[in-house]
Amino acid sequence: METMKGEVVLNIPSEKAWEMYRNNEILSKINPDLLSAAEYIQGDGSPGSLRLFKLGPAIRHYVKESVEKIEKVETGRSVTYEVIGGDLKEMYDPYRVTFSFIPIEGDNNVNKCIAEWKAEFKMSAPATPPPEKAKDAALRFLKSFDNFQLSY
Repeated sequence: METMKGEVVLNIPSEKAWEMYRNNEILSKINPDLLSAAEYIQGDGSPGSLRLFKLGPAIRHYVKESVEKIEKVETGRSVTYEVIGGDLKEMYDPYRVTFSFIPIEGDNNVNKCIAEWKAEFKMSAPATPPPEKAKDAALRFLKSFDNFQLSY
C-alpha cells in the first residue's frame, strides 16, 4: 500500500478545528465549492458509522461523492475513514484517509494547530495516478477553516 500526506497550519486551536470537522452542519458551510454537504447516514460519528461527503463544483469533475466508514476516532485529535463507496473507491481499493488536528506547543502558538491529511491507498488499475487531486482539495478545504471560523 502507498501513503501520501500533507498538512497546513491553522490559526485556530486544535479543539476548535476538531469541533468544526465533526459537525456536519458546520462542515457543509466551510467551503461549499469543495464540500457541499456532509451527513452521517448511519451512526453518530463513532467507529462503524457511515458518513457521506458530497463534493462541491470545484472538484466535482474528479469526485462527486464519497461514502466513508469510520474506523478509528481519537477524540479531539483524529478520525480515520475507509472509503466504501463513490468515485474514489473505483480508483483506489483500499483507500483509507486520516484527518488529524495537532496542537502547536509554545506560548505564541496557543491558538494554532496543524491540520494533517494522510491517505493510504492501492491503485485499482496500473494507469491510475496517485491521489494528488484529493490531497490538494483536502488541504485547500482544511485551510478554509481559518476564514470560516472568523464568521462562526
